[in-house]
Amino acid sequence: MFRLWGKIWKDNRLIRDTVVEDDSEDTRTHKIFRGLEQICYEFDLGNPIWLNSTITHFKRHAKARFYQDNFIEQIEFDYLEIQVLEED
Repeated sequence: MFRLWGKIWKDNRLIRDTVVEDDSEDTRTHKIFRGLEQICYEFDLGNPIWLNSTITHFKRHAKARFYQDNFIEQIEFDYLEIQVLEED
């Protein structure tokens, strides 16, 4: 089971969170992208852009933060964070 945790932070406070699960036989990368899409859909957000710094941080820590620079539209929070909780 693959589980991805999405969290919205504002002023160092957790505003909203959700966990998405994926038990398909797909690749890890596809599970991450699909999970991020589900998280953004649930939070009513556009999908963020993966900048090089975001990719590097995610590869190192299995966690990524998406700030205003990652979004096309204006966001009302400090950042969206995703974290891999469990992998097969």
